[in-house]
Amino acid sequence: MSVVTDGDVLRMGGRELLHNPMFGQRSRSFCPVAMSVPVTVLQGLPLLSSIPHVTVAHLALSASEGSFAKREVVLQKGNAPSALCFLLEGRLQGVDFTMDGREVGLYFISPGDYFGEVALVDGQVQPEYVTAVARSRVVFIGHELIKPILFASPKVAEALCTRLATRLRSVSAQRVILGLSNPVQRVCAQLEQFYGAARAVNANHRVLNAPTHQELAIMINTSRETVTRVFQLLQGRGAVERDGNDLMILDPIFIGQAASGKLDLSK
Repeated sequence: MSVVTDGDVLRMGGRELLHNPMFGQRSRSFCPVAMSVPVTVLQGLPLLSSIPHVTVAHLALSASEGSFAKREVVLQKGNAPSALCFLLEGRLQGVDFTMDGREVGLYFISPGDYFGEVALVDGQVQPEYVTAVARSRVVFIGHELIKPILFASPKVAEALCTRLATRLRSVSAQRVILGLSNPVQRVCAQLEQFYGAARAVNANHRVLNAPTHQELAIMINTSRETVTRVFQLLQGRGAVERDGNDLMILDPIFIGQAASGKLDLSK
């Protein structure tokens, strides 16, 4: 396979890659090829489940699908809105960077979820990067096509507004966590937030598909080694336990006290 370099652009087999120094690698500038997506796929997406079948079928004809490897950029910060995106398989993360270039994780995207809605709603540029943290499949539906359909349905419009409000509350809570000077407190405060979200969804102590230590470190602006050390301390106290990809929060009171600084885990 021939490779031709052109400044910061690398073209391989017709696929264009753009160099992104913030990610320390080459990330693809993805332009999905127009192709029909099965109607059943779109109907299985929660946001579109209440839209009439004929409308979903129309969207499916104009939808595009793309695959992304781990660490590839799915949405580029600063780009004009082009599509509402839905994750079919894999796992994505919204990220941004501090003024000194440190990566900060903002939120995760799970299969069935959608993203890119902020730029779609206000017509401004994409506010953060969305990257793949595992190999992922994404469906794209052009914003000019889907925006009027979404806002024509009161139920879907309400879902969009509720989602935006939830995201705003989450970002506000994240800022409070990042304001804690003690990294041990930040880890515990983040776990406390995970616990609250898990209780709201499944009413138990299980955080499904919990972030890795590296992903958690990015979210709270600390090192992976620090996160691992705190987990070892919490596991030793019986406060948390890993169960495959899930995390069991066994003693949320203990974690809450550690997050508030009332407990010193080093003792």
